[in-house]
Amino acid sequence: MIIVNVKEGESLDRALKRFKKKFEKTGVLRELRSRQAYEKKSVTRRTQIKKAIYKQSLNQETV
Repeated sequence: MIIVNVKEGESLDRALKRFKKKFEKTGVLRELRSRQAYEKKSVTRRTQIKKAIYKQSLNQETV
């Protein structure tokens, strides 16, 4: 359960922004999406490798 204490004089938008940040850090939504459909371990590993290759190519372009 995520608790966000709203400080006195703080706008609701600011408190909502802090809530969203905390919610994203917990990874609840990411886990929910991953559990919606079963994915084989080999497919998961393949996507991880593709992401790593992509990130590495981005790093090499900037250097």
